[in-house]
Amino acid sequence: MRTREGTREGGLVDDEAVVIARVRAGEPEAYAELVRAHTTVALRAAVACGAGPEAEDVVQQAFFKAYRSLGRFKDGAAFRPWLLRIVVNETRNTVRSAGRQRAVADREADLLGGEPRIPESADPAVAAEERERRRRLLDALEGLSEDHRQVVIHRYLLELDEAETAEVLGWPRGTVKSRLSRALKKLGLVLEGGEERG
Repeated sequence: MRTREGTREGGLVDDEAVVIARVRAGEPEAYAELVRAHTTVALRAAVACGAGPEAEDVVQQAFFKAYRSLGRFKDGAAFRPWLLRIVVNETRNTVRSAGRQRAVADREADLLGGEPRIPESADPAVAAEERERRRRLLDALEGLSEDHRQVVIHRYLLELDEAETAEVLGWPRGTVKSRLSRALKKLGLVLEGGEERG
């Protein structure tokens, strides 16, 4: 039986196992269905992890590596977390080889850039308060350790569930849960005026 699976981007893809089986059976054009369904979240992951202007190249390389590795892809596993783990690793390699790290504020600004703007008719005081609140949140996020920052980015900015976050980051689910709990506590302390960082 064929099923359809929705993605957070709203696209539909034939049952991923069926699509992967078609690619493995010598129908490489079927891979385009997976590319279409997962490009948006792959780009968001690359930007969130610091790929900057190289995000599209990182994603293209990640899709290429995933395609070449489909023979090792575990039957029955979900494609999206597996792909995002490749994107995260490819982004790290790109950032490391380029020798630069973009500020988290820039990453989040790129990620959140598509969000609706406050209408011009809105109260300027409300708009200023919203900008200040966002700046404080991004500053607080910047102050977290890399592990805590990554778990918050994956759970809340990329909207992955706990199991997907664990798979992408290569951590046990318990580690995701505990690091997320600590990260949110530290964010809360910083945002409430405490100075705990890291």
